[in-house]
Amino acid sequence: MQDFFMNCATVLQKYGFSYLRGAGTTLLLALVGTFFGCLIGFAVGALQTIPIDKQRDPAWKRVLLKILHIFLRCYVELFRGTPMIVQAVFIYYGLLQVFGIKMGMWTAGFFIVSINTGAYMAETVRGGIVSIDPGQTEGAMAIGMNHWQTMLHVILPQALRNIMPQIGNNYIINVKDTSVMFIIGFTEFFAQHRYIVGVNNMYFPSAAIEMIGYLTLTLTASFLLRLIEKLMDGSDSYELAQGDQLVMAAGTYSHPDRGTPFDEQNKEYREQAKSALKNRNGSARGDR
Repeated sequence: MQDFFMNCATVLQKYGFSYLRGAGTTLLLALVGTFFGCLIGFAVGALQTIPIDKQRDPAWKRVLLKILHIFLRCYVELFRGTPMIVQAVFIYYGLLQVFGIKMGMWTAGFFIVSINTGAYMAETVRGGIVSIDPGQTEGAMAIGMNHWQTMLHVILPQALRNIMPQIGNNYIINVKDTSVMFIIGFTEFFAQHRYIVGVNNMYFPSAAIEMIGYLTLTLTASFLLRLIEKLMDGSDSYELAQGDQLVMAAGTYSHPDRGTPFDEQNKEYREQAKSALKNRNGSARGDR
């Protein structure tokens, strides 16, 4: 066991900067890929929820929306149903060989992680939108909002809080899954481990350092995401605004006998008020 710790210390002392550089590359790839993947997911999720009205929509619009829904469904199922390493090989090497499209390593890496994350996020966003009460959409439509205005100003702000945990989950998955990007020459965290092991053959110490490094990255991300969720939830305690009497009495009707629902009156006070009201009514009739 002592030799193991000594070997870990030796590897860190000699290749510590390489591990840090690989971890930085992994973080950058995961952050950028998750960000653009979320944008793709929000767009695809919103497009998938566009309603098709068979009574009011013209035929060309119904056909166009149907084709769009089928295309988006194919995109989601294709990239959710195939491994990221296969997608990386197909996009980086296949497009060059078949179509002559050459992509840079960084461009290909960001593109692959983004579209893969977008496929998962699309279903997450669609589920978040569906979870919102339909009355919210009906109310927005009743005041003249179209579908995009309803999504942008009413539905998505509420759905964002519901899907925030899944956004963090996708980021953590990307931190780990970017390890397959070595297949296109990316020197991220895992690629640095493969290089170091190939030089000194210290598999177990290097693997232990990798595991601790990945665990540190994911635990830090989990802590920050939970902090963001807590900030989005706001305060747990609320105080009733009692200073402004107009606020307290807004929308209430003051009955001559019973007052308002907020009045706290005893029985004796109610009887006195009722007697005074009868005397006032009687004297008014007598005056006439």
